[in-house]
Amino acid sequence: MEFIDILTKENIILNLKGKNQDEVINELVGRLADNKLTSNPEEFKQAIYKRESEISTAVGYSVAIPHAKSKTISKPAIIFGRTLEGIDYGGQHTNLIFMIAAPENASDDHLELLSRLSTFLMDETFRAKLLVALSTDEIVSVIEEYEKQKKSENIEKNDSDKYLIGITGCMTGIAHTYMAAEALKEAARKRGMKAKIQTNGANGPENRLTAKDIQNADAIVVAHDVNVDTSGFKGKKYVDVPVKKAINHADELIDQALSYNIKEINRDSAEVKEEKEEASEEKGGLQFYKHIMSGVSYMIPFVVVGGIFIAISFMFGIYAADPESEQYNIFAHFFSQVGGDAAFALMVPILAGFIGYSIAGKLGLAPAMIGGMMANIGDAGFLGGMIAGFVGGFAAKFIAKSMRKVPKSFQGLISILVVPLLSTLIVGAFMFFVLNTPMSALNEFLEGWLRGLTGVNAAILGALLAGMMASDMGGPINKTASAFGLAMFAANIFEPSAALMVGGMVPPIGIALATTIFKNRFTGPEREAGKASYVLGASFITEGAIPFAAADPLRVIPANIIGAAIGGGICMALDISLKAPHGGIFVIPIASNKPLLYIGCILLGSIITCCILGFLKKPLSEEDRKKGKEMSSIF
Repeated sequence: MEFIDILTKENIILNLKGKNQDEVINELVGRLADNKLTSNPEEFKQAIYKRESEISTAVGYSVAIPHAKSKTISKPAIIFGRTLEGIDYGGQHTNLIFMIAAPENASDDHLELLSRLSTFLMDETFRAKLLVALSTDEIVSVIEEYEKQKKSENIEKNDSDKYLIGITGCMTGIAHTYMAAEALKEAARKRGMKAKIQTNGANGPENRLTAKDIQNADAIVVAHDVNVDTSGFKGKKYVDVPVKKAINHADELIDQALSYNIKEINRDSAEVKEEKEEASEEKGGLQFYKHIMSGVSYMIPFVVVGGIFIAISFMFGIYAADPESEQYNIFAHFFSQVGGDAAFALMVPILAGFIGYSIAGKLGLAPAMIGGMMANIGDAGFLGGMIAGFVGGFAAKFIAKSMRKVPKSFQGLISILVVPLLSTLIVGAFMFFVLNTPMSALNEFLEGWLRGLTGVNAAILGALLAGMMASDMGGPINKTASAFGLAMFAANIFEPSAALMVGGMVPPIGIALATTIFKNRFTGPEREAGKASYVLGASFITEGAIPFAAADPLRVIPANIIGAAIGGGICMALDISLKAPHGGIFVIPIASNKPLLYIGCILLGSIITCCILGFLKKPLSEEDRKKGKEMSSIF
């Protein structure tokens, strides 16, 4: 059913005479009767009023769509009326009124028509053309043109026979991983495509892709901030992007992936491999970032476990883990040994090892991890371990690539002896003779500087770190601040970690408070999302703030940064430390030296964010606050 079939020139009133809702409804129903489309105008009018009594059909944007089914209607029809002066319709200023009349036994076509009309009317350009049209012919022309345009777009996006697969993976494997997967699946669903996305989350790969999935795929999207295994794609060309791009631009990525026509491409695998290597070189900065994030993602569990166990050991007494102390307690010694002597000692080698693994696979693991251990021994710390990971990984990759032409019978010996031996020699010599001494001196300087920060200076650093954490909620600025915190954590400086967690918890909690206290500033769906943000914020999952920031960045992002910066600045000024850089409210009681003050800093920052949002965001009309629910109820 097309609009133009049931909205003829005779059904258009360019200048409504009615001055209020009742008069306009009478006028529209009168035109329906004049055109012999209803056998009983009064009965149909009652059906319209019955629908209005359930919920107003004023849908915002100066538009109303009164509609009803009735046995008095002979065939589906639309009566369009326009008032340039505007009237009060259902409490809203309205200029465009589309009255839809359908027979009592009408099929779902009339509902589909109503749905399409509602979508069209959300387009500002379409509404503007209807308002400035000078004749009924021009009105008809505008509708015909727009309907053809939308039909063309739908044909272009009709991918119902296509199959999308993909992999998503972020640094922590908690939020961005699943948000990217949902964005891709939702974009595919709107096109009519089937989709299967493997999520490489904190609990390992879920919804794993099978060989059959890969064989049947028409498009592949890999969205990751850490290294993921794509060897199963067998030379197929795929879109390779950071996680946040999939969250924000899923539809564009699917277009790009479909353009590769992977089912039609039949090229030599060496050619495909060479092309992928060239693409990797073009995106060197992105690859560098992914290698670091891969190492950090494997390191975080060691940091969290080590920090919590050390914090528990201190609960028995500051010197309770020392066998020579009068405070000695065997359980304190146990927790200290597991946390400090084992978990903390492994942090830097694990970081380096998995940076190397990200670069060169298994061949890079041993040399990079050994280089990381040398960074530990030589006091080169987190930064030294990171550099060791790159040197070990690239050394292994270069040596392996140089020996590709060696006969296959010797390849096994090369992978288990030659590559590890030579690459370890390179990274070991580099760490021992070149890096450890200057890096140790730099770390000593940084530690002394940070330990000497007090008062205003400490507050400035805390505000800077927390503000960076809140600025892009999981993006590169956030990750840069996190990396600095982890570097200080590895050096046993725990105050920056406290400020960083404040910066990560304040945005979602502050927004959640705003949706509760300033309800009239948020729509129904936003208030529901706010409830979930309480839990996400308390769990130190900053990504709970992303939907709000994406919808209203100019108000939400500054509010997040200001609240987080104030909370983080006060936190460091009060010399609050945190010996577990992740875990939110669940680790604060045992990992913070001043848990009550620390929670107070988080609440203060959250309240400030909440108040700023309440001030910046304007109250919505009752209709706008319910629009999510009402727009769906129209159908």
